[in-house]
Amino acid sequence: MVNRRSVLRGSGAAAVGMLGITAVESGVTPASAAADVYQVMGNPAETGEGLPFPRHLTREEYEHLKTFDEADFVVFSNQQWDRFGESHAPDVRVHWPDGHYTDGLDQHVEDLKWLFVWAPDLKVTSHPIRVAKGELVAVHGVFKGTFSKPMPDGKGGFNQPTGKKFAMNMITVGIFNRQGTMAEEFFFYDNLALYQQIGLA
Repeated sequence: MVNRRSVLRGSGAAAVGMLGITAVESGVTPASAAADVYQVMGNPAETGEGLPFPRHLTREEYEHLKTFDEADFVVFSNQQWDRFGESHAPDVRVHWPDGHYTDGLDQHVEDLKWLFVWAPDLKVTSHPIRVAKGELVAVHGVFKGTFSKPMPDGKGGFNQPTGKKFAMNMITVGIFNRQGTMAEEFFFYDNLALYQQIGLA
């Protein structure tokens, strides 16, 4: 039996050839044999692993993903609130992990500002996985920061900072309009895990 993983550590030509031979021997297609090359990831929030920018995108899909990168890495991470209209429609609807949603860019910006009240160093550090199909995008992001300032508890009081750092995975699904901005956005992340990391659960 051919050890495909050891073969793949050698030259590219040898790897391709041996994959073809192995495929014939085992009765699988070369495409499915090549799939064995993929190495599964650990936790990207801890390891920094990720996939390269996807290939074979249409121009529209490529632009949507580049808009997303700019919005997370530059605009959000540097709190450039006046630039959010470059990626979000004025009447954008945003869905949050707890099921509630908001309408309008102004409200969305205010919600995002709240995160920096208690974690001023908050940043999106990577997009390990990006997917785009037509007007739809799905992006796996990693956001990191430190619970270093009092957090408003929504009841007139504050949760006092613990000084603990957090590193969270999240998924964002966006639906773009014809103007190239997001008309609707869905956030998915584990709020309990976040509170556990910062010492509030």
